[in-house]
Amino acid sequence: MQGTFEKLFINHPKSVDENYFEHLVFAGKFAGLLLCAGFAALVHAIVPGLFEKTASNIIERLHHRMHNRK
Repeated sequence: MQGTFEKLFINHPKSVDENYFEHLVFAGKFAGLLLCAGFAALVHAIVPGLFEKTASNIIERLHHRMHNRK
């Protein structure tokens, strides 16, 4: 039977051919960019002339990055 630690911290990074710290860095950068995209979208909602394509450009970059890992 598999331990909880392994389920929570080892299995998924291993499934994408990363160790825990490599996955931490990749997912952390990904999260930071998503936060930036969300902020840009929020500002754009309030002032439509600002950040017209910023959020969508970030999402496109992240999509490309996710599908072209290692």
